[in-house]
Amino acid sequence: MAALKYAGLEDTDSEEELPPGWEERTTKDGWVYYANHLEEKTQWEHPKSGKRKRVAGDLPYGWEQETDENGQVYFVDHINKRTTYLDPRLAFTVEDNPVKPTTRQKYDGNSTAMEILQGRDLSGKVVIVTGANSGIGFETAKSLALHGACVILACRSAARGNDAVQRILGEWHKAKVEAMTLDLASLQSVQHFAEAFKSKNLPLHILICNAAVFGAPWSLTEDGLESTFQVNHLGHFYLVQLLEDVLRQSSPARVVVVSSESHRFTEIKDSSGKLDFSLLSPSKKEYWAMLAYNRSKLCNILFSNELNRRLSPHGMTSNSVHPGNMIYSSLHRSWWVYTLLFTLARPFTKSL
Repeated sequence: MAALKYAGLEDTDSEEELPPGWEERTTKDGWVYYANHLEEKTQWEHPKSGKRKRVAGDLPYGWEQETDENGQVYFVDHINKRTTYLDPRLAFTVEDNPVKPTTRQKYDGNSTAMEILQGRDLSGKVVIVTGANSGIGFETAKSLALHGACVILACRSAARGNDAVQRILGEWHKAKVEAMTLDLASLQSVQHFAEAFKSKNLPLHILICNAAVFGAPWSLTEDGLESTFQVNHLGHFYLVQLLEDVLRQSSPARVVVVSSESHRFTEIKDSSGKLDFSLLSPSKKEYWAMLAYNRSKLCNILFSNELNRRLSPHGMTSNSVHPGNMIYSSLHRSWWVYTLLFTLARPFTKSL
């Protein structure tokens, strides 16, 4: 009871009743979270029961969800002509208790970002996520920011990056998020980004190399290299080199390279078994979009493995990850055939 009194939870009788200073809210995708106005923090678990919940079902008839100029979600009751920031479905929440596998594996293909980050406080951690304005990058940046990390959204488009920042702030107005311009198709842009970040005199605990292009037609970057190779691999390779000193100084730190299982379906060696550089940045005549993507993903893994070997003695780790097969995002936008395939696979694949 003393612990409950210290936490301010002894004032209510019902397990579901919120203690003074707490407020129940919902995210845009239906998760229920709790705001503690006294300590100015949020959490996913009910402050008394420790349960996590989601809202159940659709909005009642006559209700509509809108977003105000600050990105905050509010609800319009057209029948009674009133608005509220309180989700009317909060009266009909369901507990989120996914059945965990009985094997020793802690996480699997059904795990969500919120399950993995459950109970983690990332306050004081600084994270850079490339390609963070949409898709997996946005969900990664949002999840980390909602758990207290200071997140830099490194995006090619400043406008789309700022829009992503506002969407995250719409979830939690005290999130520490900022957009910075990074065009991986320009090595000069990569250099400028690194210099701009270093000028902030911030540590760097996590660098997530996520941005990628897929199925893009052949084109050369301003540096004279095939664009898929440079955007997916070489730009990130250069970025890590430029920020390596900051990562070392911020130890323990990590680099996460988003690769793909498709790395298995290609080679980057010639007939004699030596590395064939012409395969990495092929001419237009020798170019096939899918092979170019696969090769760039193989380069990601080779790079991540070697980076981990070199830097692990200095308190750093590097991991390459496969995010899932054919996850429906904007990655397939370059060609309608890929969009069709991703659409057909969507019911059977993991959501963002």
